[in-house]
Amino acid sequence: MGASSQQLKFTTSDSCDRIKDEFQFLQAQYHSLKLECDKLASEKSEMQRHYIMYYEMSYGLNIEMHKQAEIVKRLNGICAQVLPYLSQEQQVLAAIERAKQVTPPEMNSIIR
Repeated sequence: MGASSQQLKFTTSDSCDRIKDEFQFLQAQYHSLKLECDKLASEKSEMQRHYIMYYEMSYGLNIEMHKQAEIVKRLNGICAQVLPYLSQEQQVLAAIERAKQVTPPEMNSIIR
């Protein structure tokens, strides 16, 4: 009976060591996953901050575009009223035709 008691004690101690090792492994894995999760949460909040910033910029540009479109509409109305008085001048007609043919690269260079 002494040998079987010794065998049982060894098996129990062995099992406890295995459980302890497994617990430590799982704890290390949990810690690693927690760090990864914290990193991802931080990246998520950074992405949300960028999204909000870009959304605000986009909204501001949209408002500015509508404002510029309204300015163009009003200036066009003024030009339409004034043009009949200037139509006999060749330089004015040439300038108007040139203005109608502005290209996107020219607009970019003017904006810059």
